[in-house]
Amino acid sequence: MAYDLSELNFKTVADPVGFIMEADAEYRKKVDKAAELILENKKRSPIVLLSGPSGSGKTTTSMKIAEALEKHGVHSHYVALDDYFNTLDPATVPRTPEGDYDLESPLCLDMELLNRHFDQLEAGERIFVPKYEFSRQMRIQEPSKSIKLKRDEIVIFEGIHALNSLVTERHPEAFKLYISARSDVKFNGKIVFKRSWFRLVRRTVRDYLFRGTDPAGTMAMWGNVCRGEKNNISPFKDQADYQFDSSLPYELPVLNPTATKLFSSVPEGIERFDELREVLPALQLFGVIDESLVPPDSLIREFIGGGIYDY
Repeated sequence: MAYDLSELNFKTVADPVGFIMEADAEYRKKVDKAAELILENKKRSPIVLLSGPSGSGKTTTSMKIAEALEKHGVHSHYVALDDYFNTLDPATVPRTPEGDYDLESPLCLDMELLNRHFDQLEAGERIFVPKYEFSRQMRIQEPSKSIKLKRDEIVIFEGIHALNSLVTERHPEAFKLYISARSDVKFNGKIVFKRSWFRLVRRTVRDYLFRGTDPAGTMAMWGNVCRGEKNNISPFKDQADYQFDSSLPYELPVLNPTATKLFSSVPEGIERFDELREVLPALQLFGVIDESLVPPDSLIREFIGGGIYDY
């Protein structure tokens, strides 16, 4: 799918509130469709595997799917696959070709424990979800939660490696969902803003506002993030039962003021430097929508804050 730049800019000026409402309504249709398919699959498995690359809005979308399922009397539990990270051991941690820690690798996860928990849940047994402390890069003793599924309950496991064959081959009955911002922006038939840049802008803004990472840090990691996606995420997306485009046509005008400031200084010498410095002039093609117009339940609140969900 592709958005038309002229149409986006017209709606940004003519009726920004209507523009936002229209886009959010289309997004809700996708959420409802995902919930409908999960309900159909529930007789086969109570497990949902939700995957997608960084900056896709997986967390918000999983919460919204849970809300949609609740309307049908089905309660959802949420588990972040990040809590299945192994304690970081320099002797065994996967590494990039440059020798750095490759935290994008599925081998960082405790796949044995994860798969055992899937078996236990499907057998009606209780599991104790581990808890990973990223500040110390280690798993701690206290579990993050315990789950034992009742009859009308499901569990959503969300993470970038949820559709990896190390998981899906052992649990083919689980419902598989892939989420990513999958739309380009075109002008006169030419792509002027790439779909991957939606996620880069989202992540750069979020990291700056809430994770204490300056844009230079986020951009310096982007090359390895993209390599990890190419090797460990994209090859498995076609296994999904449903693929979900999480891009919103109004998000770039909302993110524009902050993103323009952050992308005004792309650090030289980093991987993908030539591509990254193209983002700023591309952002300047868009107008601006005041973020105060964005509803508190919008997906974009995951990246700008002020929303109703806890992350």
